[in-house]
Amino acid sequence: MNIDRLVKMANEISEFFAAESAREQAAEDVAGHLRRFWDPRMRRQIIDYLRTEGGAGLSELARHGVERLAAGDPPGA
Repeated sequence: MNIDRLVKMANEISEFFAAESAREQAAEDVAGHLRRFWDPRMRRQIIDYLRTEGGAGLSELARHGVERLAAGDPPGA
């Protein structure tokens, strides 16, 4: 999938969870959403993008959520 589209989707998801007052919980909610609803290939692609390109274009909350996703997903998941 196009990385720009994945970044846009991750940012939209993070906007939804931004209302959560606890930032750590909001980041975990973003990561949880990505785990539950994104195809493993999409998750790998956004994690690789974060690791190789620094996640340019991701909002702060989306970036934090992807970092949590990366920390919890085994390589190749």
